[in-house]
Amino acid sequence: MIEPTPKVSVIIPAYNAMIFLPQALESVLNQTFQDFEVIIIDDGSSDNVATWAAESTHPNIKLISQTNQGQSAARNTGIRLSQGEYIAFLDADDLWEPTKLEKQISAFMDNPELGLVDTWVFLVDEQDNILSQTKIYYEEGNLWQQMLELNLVMCGSSPMVRRQCFETVGYFNQTIKGPEDWHMWTRIAAYYPFKIICEPLVHYRQHPNSTSRNLELMVSNIIKAIEDLFESVPLQLQWKKRRAYGRAYLYIASVAEKSNNYRQASYFFWQAFLTYPQFCLAKNKLYFIINALIHWGLEHQSNGKVNRIIQKMRDYSSNKQFEKFI
Repeated sequence: MIEPTPKVSVIIPAYNAMIFLPQALESVLNQTFQDFEVIIIDDGSSDNVATWAAESTHPNIKLISQTNQGQSAARNTGIRLSQGEYIAFLDADDLWEPTKLEKQISAFMDNPELGLVDTWVFLVDEQDNILSQTKIYYEEGNLWQQMLELNLVMCGSSPMVRRQCFETVGYFNQTIKGPEDWHMWTRIAAYYPFKIICEPLVHYRQHPNSTSRNLELMVSNIIKAIEDLFESVPLQLQWKKRRAYGRAYLYIASVAEKSNNYRQASYFFWQAFLTYPQFCLAKNKLYFIINALIHWGLEHQSNGKVNRIIQKMRDYSSNKQFEKFI
């Protein structure tokens, strides 16, 4: 007897993620929509994920083991082995709200032209305490031109994608590390409309060391992603490339600041200003660069003095007289 094909394939890449993986899987099994398969890709882990998976009695859970190749390769393996009409990705340290799949499937049923359905997300700490919530609004439809310069899909665990999209644009680019999600979603946006469900249905886990990244590696991969995407962009839209670089430099600057690397934060903010100065004139951006410069220039001073200066700058920037200059 031929088993029915699942409606949704849930792909979970896992690399030494046993501290969170059981919770992630539980959030899938607790979905109100149950017509799915789960494909866990063990990407060369050394934490006994295979032993744990073997203990599962759920008939729709599959474990695939491979040598460590990175998240994009793990996702690609999952896509190739999946059967569902729709594919949902879940990072092993993230969680889903119980109605996530149900609401995304409903959106696809309402509009058969959609290629990707996204949701809002909760940012949570390692204990799943809610830190904040993302709220991105955009109209349902063609987002390609917006996606060329800014990733509107904030979390890799939030989108559900129509399988046909990967048949059209191909798999994740395994040579890009970091912005591979943005690279993929933008390629899909060139052919298919998007929709966002304005409700937080994903818990996006923030780790204490998540901003302590190799900035040099991050920059090289963002450059690679931008250059690759704009190879196929028509001449009349090539002006967006500068905007993409401007936004990218602002993002890198924010990562550097969160890592307390104020010298790099100041440098990349300056690069953003040189590339597309309009992005740097907003009040919050000016406060950001002043904050970074103060920290950088006064690193040898006591924390108390730095904090007093920062507070003065904060008071000044909140003054209505300051706003008229922004």
